[in-house]
Amino acid sequence: MATAMGPAAPTDACYMLIHPRLDVETPNLQTLKRNLERGTDDIKAEALQQVISGTLQGENHDQLLMHIIRFVMPTRNKTLKKLLLLYWEVCPKYEADGKLKQETILICNALLNDLQHPNEFIRGSTLRFLCKLREAELLEPLIGPTRECLSHRHAYVRKNAVEAVSSIYRTLPHLIPDGPELISGVLQTEADMTCRRNALTMLTQSAPALAVQWLKENAQLVSGFEELLQLAVIDLIRRTARDFASEKALFIRCIFELLNAAPSAVKYEAATTLVTLSSNPAAVKAAASCYITLATKESDNNVRIIVLERLDRLRMRHEGIIDDLVMDLLRVLTAPDLDVRRKVLGIVMKLTSQRNVNDVISMLKKELAKTVSDASDYDKNTDYRLLVIQTIHSCASQFPEVAASVVELFLDSIADFGASSATDAIVFIREVAEKFPDLRQGIVSHLVASFMDFKAGKVMRGALWILGEYAETPDEIREVWTRLRKAIGELPLLAAEQRELDAASASADGAEKSAEPKAASSGSRRILADGTYATESSLTARATEASSLKLDSKPPLRAVLLHSDFFTGTVLASTLTKLVLRFARASSADEEQQVNSLRAEAVLIMAGIIRIGQSSFVTTPIDEDSYDRVLACIRALEYMDEDSDVLTEAFIDDTQSAFARLVKGETKRVEEEERKHSNDNAVQVDDVIEFRLLAAANKGASVSAEDTLEHDIELATGEAEGRAAVSKLDSVVQLTGFSDAVYAEAYVNVNQYDILLDVMVVNQTNTTLRNLSIEFSTLGDLKLVEKPTTYNVAPFSFSSVKASIKVSSTETGVIFGTIVYDGPNVNDSHSIVLNDIHVDIMEYIRPARCDSAQFHA
Repeated sequence: MATAMGPAAPTDACYMLIHPRLDVETPNLQTLKRNLERGTDDIKAEALQQVISGTLQGENHDQLLMHIIRFVMPTRNKTLKKLLLLYWEVCPKYEADGKLKQETILICNALLNDLQHPNEFIRGSTLRFLCKLREAELLEPLIGPTRECLSHRHAYVRKNAVEAVSSIYRTLPHLIPDGPELISGVLQTEADMTCRRNALTMLTQSAPALAVQWLKENAQLVSGFEELLQLAVIDLIRRTARDFASEKALFIRCIFELLNAAPSAVKYEAATTLVTLSSNPAAVKAAASCYITLATKESDNNVRIIVLERLDRLRMRHEGIIDDLVMDLLRVLTAPDLDVRRKVLGIVMKLTSQRNVNDVISMLKKELAKTVSDASDYDKNTDYRLLVIQTIHSCASQFPEVAASVVELFLDSIADFGASSATDAIVFIREVAEKFPDLRQGIVSHLVASFMDFKAGKVMRGALWILGEYAETPDEIREVWTRLRKAIGELPLLAAEQRELDAASASADGAEKSAEPKAASSGSRRILADGTYATESSLTARATEASSLKLDSKPPLRAVLLHSDFFTGTVLASTLTKLVLRFARASSADEEQQVNSLRAEAVLIMAGIIRIGQSSFVTTPIDEDSYDRVLACIRALEYMDEDSDVLTEAFIDDTQSAFARLVKGETKRVEEEERKHSNDNAVQVDDVIEFRLLAAANKGASVSAEDTLEHDIELATGEAEGRAAVSKLDSVVQLTGFSDAVYAEAYVNVNQYDILLDVMVVNQTNTTLRNLSIEFSTLGDLKLVEKPTTYNVAPFSFSSVKASIKVSSTETGVIFGTIVYDGPNVNDSHSIVLNDIHVDIMEYIRPARCDSAQFHA
């Protein structure tokens, strides 16, 4: 609701516009007078509602004021009394010359009677209405009854009386000059907590000295107050801490007591206020512990995220102080929501240091074990498991001393992970193997032992790359080779599969002859893709199921190849080539026969990969890139004797050095980001400290833009960044020529996948252009959200037309259109074709970083 202003500005009124109901006829003044004069209470209530609604929309209902005073105001109906209070709030109370209307004396008399009414609801509602009055002539006769209501027997009346006194003292303090002392006495004797809260709030705003004095006298009782009064105490401390610096010890002691309060809102506000009062490490830790307790006990995930955001900001302001609370923070991981867990793990990573890294890793290991051991929610825990693995990965990358234990954990559990989790684990193992050469032998041994348990192609490819790069001694190469042969199965690949198929066909034929009558009766007709009919027997269906079961029971590498994953086949070929080259370089001249044996067996396996890819055993034939890669590995082994040095450099030295550069580059990037963050927050010891308040008081001092309040507002609203970006003039496109009857230009505002066209249309003629509209069309994956409305443009004036366009793909689009308008005559219609607007893909694509794991996902 809005209230007309006082005599200083009688015409300054703010009204709420309410759209009238179309299904109800709007009554005229005579109908409203008749309903208010002779109707029942229900009819009067409906008529009064219509008067209030019309007054809010600016209609003149001054003639109804006396009817409402005469026929509605004497009522005893509570609904009508409540509507009357709303009407007194919105009705104009001043004449055109700024003087108060004579009828308001009658309103004042009615309010005086209601303030002395025996019903506490009517008294309380009237007192609440007094909070909205700003007319001194109306309020002055009501001061006495309002003061008497402060000692009413009912708390509802007393709390509204306190609010009324507070409002009157803030707006018209000369009417009740002893308001603070009056409310201070109420605060001392009042027993109701809501009344005390209202009284303390009033003193905090109007007489903070009295409020602080009351707090000093009742500091020992703060912990026993109810929630509303405790929140009022916190607000008092927050508002008065700067002006009453001598009482800082008292304020901090009260806040520390409120940290242990039962209500969550009190604990949160107390912790937030405490860090503004003191930067002492004990206070910061107490506030952080309170935040962690709230995040642990609260059931609302939104509250948890808000509290964790506050904790993260506290961590940034006080680096290193709350690191000891990282184990307490990990207890929040019991929350089932993934966003909460992600936020917790992000903060944990920033709190982890050399002192607590072992404890953090131990706790994360337990969380990872929970996600694997919980068979009932194994699939539901997939995302959380991946999140924990990524956190452990980041932690081990920052603190190399725990890398060995983490690698051992991943190697022991990688077979139990899902595809995405195992892929991230294998990427981490590969990175550790490159950074810590001492761990390579153990990593190779663990991978060889658990290779037969791998099922996913991504995990196999990572394991094969590690085995090919870091199996260096002849014994390791023999061990790896034996395990890979076992994972591949019987050789040659195609001949072995053909023999198995022939054996299965022979057994199926024997079973079909023995069960021919049953098979004939159990056949079913099927419609093929070309529209013809075919008969399928149950024996054929059972043979297909048996074939799929056999495929799943094959050795892992063989099963992956038969599932048409030839990318893994190319990695296998490259790994075999590396192993042969390494074995040839590490072995002596007496082991040449064994080198040739490995060489021939590798060529046999690679040839089998190509032949399997070209056979009917796979659903998708081998692609050209995989074929060329496997064939290149075969030729490398063929010419190994002639070009041994070149092949060794290409397959072994170059690949390992390329990955080493990748790891070093990533490590360097992380270090530069941390160094940049440290430099942004660091200042020199001899830098000048500028205080904004002191600098603003000294007019001669130079105040930089970054130290002004306006600059803070610009940063909060994003305006400063907007001005630093490309000028808006660069986004203006001319749509028509200067000699056209209508000149138009458009400002193209691209906001991610929304395009807003702000078109300025200028009428360059001396006649009015009627029904002017712009008809837009799009080419490409652009969609016009709303059609622009029609305008009438006066001679030599302009208008602004807006249109929204949605982008649905990352392709370049074109926006074209036509301006259509009518001239002064009836059949005088014109159109102007607009220039095309080209929307480039770079307008709504922003650069971002993607790590290796996300790129290959």
